[in-house]
Amino acid sequence: MKCPFCHSEGTQVIDSRVSEAGDSIRRRRRCQMCQKRFTTYETVELRLPQIVKSGGGRAEFDEDKLRVGFQRALHKRPVETRAVDEAISRIVQQLLSLGEREVASRMVGEMVMEELYKLDKVAYIRFASVYRSFNDITDFHDALKAIERPENGAENQ
Repeated sequence: MKCPFCHSEGTQVIDSRVSEAGDSIRRRRRCQMCQKRFTTYETVELRLPQIVKSGGGRAEFDEDKLRVGFQRALHKRPVETRAVDEAISRIVQQLLSLGEREVASRMVGEMVMEELYKLDKVAYIRFASVYRSFNDITDFHDALKAIERPENGAENQ
């Protein structure tokens, strides 16, 4: 760790403490050259996988894009923001738990469909109509029938 004052690379840890939340470590350091003290924080860095689009392109995972997708599907629907935040959090946790460096956008879309199915059936149909490129009323009819049969819901669409 370089000293922020003299830029020397020789620093010594004087004290280490775990934060109250337990998600970071606070370290007090002293520069061996200029003797000045400073604090650093150590946290876990979790990297979400890159998203591989259907055309083969790659993009960084963007939670804001995910949120916009939920908001469009849930427009004027009676779903609390907290429920949407929890759904997004579950998707992020699923992606992290995969431990993959890359994930197909299709997989993320399916995760969104599962969460929307739990939150609001109308939002689920809205999202499915765009995501699955419904071509005619038959596609809507089939999706509605699947909702009426919960055992064949979002998972088998």
